[in-house]
Amino acid sequence: MGASRRQYTREFKVEAVRLATAGDKSLTAVARELGVRPDLLREWKYQFEGALSVSEAFPGQGGAMTAEEEIARLRREVEQLKQERDFLKKAAAYFARE
Repeated sequence: MGASRRQYTREFKVEAVRLATAGDKSLTAVARELGVRPDLLREWKYQFEGALSVSEAFPGQGGAMTAEEEIARLRREVEQLKQERDFLKKAAAYFARE
């Protein structure tokens, strides 16, 4: 028989992300203090940053996104990718000048 997976409440995840983004400690240090893996805390951080509200960040129990939520998430992602692309264009032009 395998060990059961630990389940964390939405409040725990939100507080963990808040501590990780506070800035005084690294994400790894916060994860160690809370007893979670750093990659798990990093995933929670990405979920929290990509959500419109706290309730959307951690739907729990396999709750799937609605179509509007998915569209909003994709629009945010497209905007971020456009900003990154524009930055890279400017950097390439800067280094090409030399």
